Amino acid sequence: MKILMFGWEFPPHITGGLGTACFGLSQSLASLVERLVFVLPRVKGDTRSGAVEVLGACDLRHSGAAESKPVSHLLATALPFDLEIVDSALRPYQSNTEYLRHLRQLKVSKQQKIDGDAGAFSSLGSVLEISGDYGENLLDEVKRYAEMASRAVLREPFNVIHAHDWMTFLAGVRAKEMSGLPLVVHVHATEFDRCGDQIDQRIYEIERSGMERADRIVAVSQRTKDMIVTRYGIAADKIVVVHNGVAARQNEAPHRVRNDGEKVVVFLGRITMQKGPEYFLEAAYLVAQKEPKVRFVMAGSGDMLPQMIERMAELGILDRFHFTGFLNQQRRDELFAQADLFVLSSVSEPFGITPVEAMQHDIPVIVTKQSGVAEVVNAAIKVDFWDVRRMADAMINILKYPQLAREMALGGQRDLKSLTWDRAAAQIKNIYQELG
Repeated sequence: MKILMFGWEFPPHITGGLGTACFGLSQSLASLVERLVFVLPRVKGDTRSGAVEVLGACDLRHSGAAESKPVSHLLATALPFDLEIVDSALRPYQSNTEYLRHLRQLKVSKQQKIDGDAGAFSSLGSVLEISGDYGENLLDEVKRYAEMASRAVLREPFNVIHAHDWMTFLAGVRAKEMSGLPLVVHVHATEFDRCGDQIDQRIYEIERSGMERADRIVAVSQRTKDMIVTRYGIAADKIVVVHNGVAARQNEAPHRVRNDGEKVVVFLGRITMQKGPEYFLEAAYLVAQKEPKVRFVMAGSGDMLPQMIERMAELGILDRFHFTGFLNQQRRDELFAQADLFVLSSVSEPFGITPVEAMQHDIPVIVTKQSGVAEVVNAAIKVDFWDVRRMADAMINILKYPQLAREMALGGQRDLKSLTWDRAAAQIKNIYQELG
């Protein structure tokens, strides 16, 4: 069975859990299917990452499988599947404003390279050269990516098309129209998760249309499935819940760091409305009033960061609260080595991989009841996102009573045994077999 998969984030260039999920699922799926081709927009950053090397530029022609050239591809000697690149400025979790800002940066970078100003070009982070015209706004770019990426279906015979989240739904639908193949759409988050009730109607319509045109929908939690049914009007029997997994650690975790008697509580994620950073901050303030030897770390970036810094100053906990910005995997591991407690304060979290990663480091976790991960972790304490006093009380109890923390860490290890990408991949393969 040959699978054509569309995504829009992939390690090492990741900004959220989607890239981690796509990578883990693809690795496990590759051993269960004959061939897996993963197509995504061109990433920003270095042309090399370990054994992955960018070889060329996008050059697909809509002229049939025998004559069409492949999209630019990565020589993935360390990967059990093909990773292919479409030249596009799309990046995950970006708003239209962020897309335009990124596009301007790309155009400036390209011109600087043309002008031979290598110093100025490298100062912008070694942005890969772009070619072709880019859309005037984010939705135009999604449509442009769909037209380019969907041509991959003409290169060779596939059995099933699999598209991850709204930015690739159009590509999946277009590939289905061109080939007649069955389409699976994988919903990692909805517009309601990202924006609450202040949704972008255009994105909602893309999501709804993709779900309607799909032959099967994969939801990352029962919570997500319920939202698809109630908010998008999709029949429940069309939706299969496949919880995310967590990849086994490749290296030993850093040794636990002693913090001179102080405890460290961690928030790790995008600092956006969806993740509820303000509720973590307010709970941290309540804890700080009772526990003087506790520090709080908010790791991540997002549009609410300035607001959180201002509120932290208003609360007078400047000496107890730390902002790190976005952390790569190595820095995340270093942070986990110092953490005594992890808190997921999300308002609407389809799944939530970060608390599972924290559990891998033997860290007790608190998660909100409004998260998909709450469905599969029994060892976590579960609270409503808005109940900051309950959240604070849970933090204090875990920090004050080492035996409780140890029992939660041991329970987390038991939970992890069933949260594997191999399990998720086997469920996905069953869906493919039903359709193909």
